[in-house]
Amino acid sequence: MARGRILALLVLCLLCTMHSPTIEAQTDIGVNYGLLGDNLPPPPEVIQMFQRYNIRKVRLFEPIHAVLEALRGKQIDLLLGTRNEHIPVLASSLENAQAWFNTNVQPYIKDVNIRYITVGNEVVPGQFSESILPAIQNIQQILNANGLGGIKATTVVHQGVLGASFPPSAAAFSEASIGFMTGICKYLESQNAPLLVNVYPYFAHANDPVNVRLDYALFTATEPVVRDGSLSYTNLFDAILDGFYWALEKVGVTKVSLVVSETGWPSAGFGSFTTPPLAGTYNKNFRNHVRSNRGTPKKPGQPIEGYIFAMFNENQKPAGIEQNFGLFYPDKSAVYEMF
Repeated sequence: MARGRILALLVLCLLCTMHSPTIEAQTDIGVNYGLLGDNLPPPPEVIQMFQRYNIRKVRLFEPIHAVLEALRGKQIDLLLGTRNEHIPVLASSLENAQAWFNTNVQPYIKDVNIRYITVGNEVVPGQFSESILPAIQNIQQILNANGLGGIKATTVVHQGVLGASFPPSAAAFSEASIGFMTGICKYLESQNAPLLVNVYPYFAHANDPVNVRLDYALFTATEPVVRDGSLSYTNLFDAILDGFYWALEKVGVTKVSLVVSETGWPSAGFGSFTTPPLAGTYNKNFRNHVRSNRGTPKKPGQPIEGYIFAMFNENQKPAGIEQNFGLFYPDKSAVYEMF
C-alpha cells in the first residue's frame, strides 16, 4: 500500500476513535446539580466543570432557565425535574401540562438533550401522592403529541416506599405507598419508562452500624455478607436495588427498569461516619460498580444508570450532613479526589 494511503487510513482511524462513544462513556455515572447555596459558581462555569471532568449526565431538580441556557449545544444528557408543589397543577389538566411544557421544555428541546422528565421528588407516600400518576400521564401525553415520545415522564421515590426490605426477596411496597406505586409502575411499564429510585446505604449504616457493616455499605466487602436463597450480596447497594425489583414483581410489574437518581455519602456532619475518605471510597466504588456492567445478583449483566448526589456542598440546605454531600466545594475545589 502506498505511503499516502497508509497515512490517510491512520488519520481516518484516529478520527473514528475520537468521535466514537466508548463503553466507559456509555455506562458512566451522572451527577445531581443542586442550587441551594448562596455561594455557588454561575451555571456556565458549572457546565464547564461538567465538560472538564467528563460528566455527561446531569440531574436538575427543577427547570432553572439559566442552567438550561448553559446546557445548550453541550453533549450532556439531562434529567429535568418539576417542583413538588407544581404536581397538582400538572395533574389537573392537559392545558396546564402544556403550559409547563411550553415554558420549560419547548424552548430548549432542540439544543438540550432531555432524557427524562421527573414529576416530583420523593413524594410517595405524602401530600401529593394522588396527583403523581395523572401528572405523569399528562406530561407524557404532551410529549407524545409533540413527537417527543422518546423522552419519558416518570417520578423519583425513596427507600421509604418499601415497607419491608430484608432480605431483598422479602421487599414489598409499604401499606401507605402500595396503592399509589402500583398504578404508577403499571403506567410506566405501559410506556417503557423507568422508575427512578434514591438509594443511600449511608443511612442504613449510620442508623444501625452494628448490624449494617461499614464494608457492606462501602462496596469493600470481599465475601458475601447477606445470602438470600440462591443470591449472595457483597454490598448493600445491590441489596436495596434488588429489593425494589422484588417489590415491583409483587404488584405484577416485571418490565420496568430502575434508574438510580441519587446515591452518595456525606463527607462531614456526623463524626467518624462522615469523612472525605469514606465519601470518596463510596462514590468511587459506586462509579466502578456502574462501569463494570455487572448488574445486581437479581439482574446480572443489566447495566445500572446512576447519579451521584451531589455536585456541590450547598450551604442553604439543613445544617449537618445535608450540606456535605458535594463532590466539590463552592470554590470549585474537590472535596476529595474523584475524577
